[in-house]
Amino acid sequence: MPIRNAVSRRAMLAGLAAAGAGAAATALPFRSAQAAGLSVGFIYVGPKDDYGYNQAHAQGAAAIKKLPGVTVTEEERVPETAEVEKTMESMINLDGAKLIFPTSFGYYDPHVLKLAAKYKDVTFLHCGGLWQAGQPTNAGSYFGYIDEAQYIAGIVAGYTSKSKKLGFIAAKPIPQVLRNINAFTMGAKLASPDITTRVVFTGDWSLPVKEAEATNSLIDQGVDVVTCHVDSPKVVVETAEKRGIFSSGYHASQAVNAGVKMHQSAGAKVHHC
Repeated sequence: MPIRNAVSRRAMLAGLAAAGAGAAATALPFRSAQAAGLSVGFIYVGPKDDYGYNQAHAQGAAAIKKLPGVTVTEEERVPETAEVEKTMESMINLDGAKLIFPTSFGYYDPHVLKLAAKYKDVTFLHCGGLWQAGQPTNAGSYFGYIDEAQYIAGIVAGYTSKSKKLGFIAAKPIPQVLRNINAFTMGAKLASPDITTRVVFTGDWSLPVKEAEATNSLIDQGVDVVTCHVDSPKVVVETAEKRGIFSSGYHASQAVNAGVKMHQSAGAKVHHC
């Protein structure tokens, strides 16, 4: 998980935990995150229990809370507008935050950049890999190598599909999303060279109605395995389950949404990357 800029090892550890990179985090010395009095802020564009992007970050925040000497402040359902600036200002001025994770893609430019220039003693770590040379050095980007997991999920999907038609519901055609679509398709073609992936872009990170419509439309076109890159895969997975096709989860476990019960998963139509 690359982290851009000269951020402290303590901030790096926090970034890894927020992205759910447990294996990578355990390889780092936890003592570096245990300085007394560290206040950390997490900001989510949606609910913390969305079975997706926000929930994954909230799980990271929960891990951070367990570190000695660290306090965590969280704010959910903060839109990608000037509202996130108000939230960051509050965390800095009222909660004493010195490290902030404004997690949603649209928070970064201009909002994170504006606050990073104003509060030079605060570290801002943004999920999305958007930092560029010349931007504030107290801002940074992190993003997991999620396309590698999508490649493996694609292999499973390729062997699973009978129609040789896969479906991918995506929010926006940004580099991170395109990486996942390409990786998923490349993995599928390793299993079945003649397989195809049909992609539907909804236009935003959380549009449940459009996500359900896109899933149904793809199934009507013969798709028998579907995956997604939206904030919450919940609607896509639930719709696929209702229509009787396979789905591949993302961000967080979708087992419950696919009808998988503890100790009773035989025959459940779900694969997770």
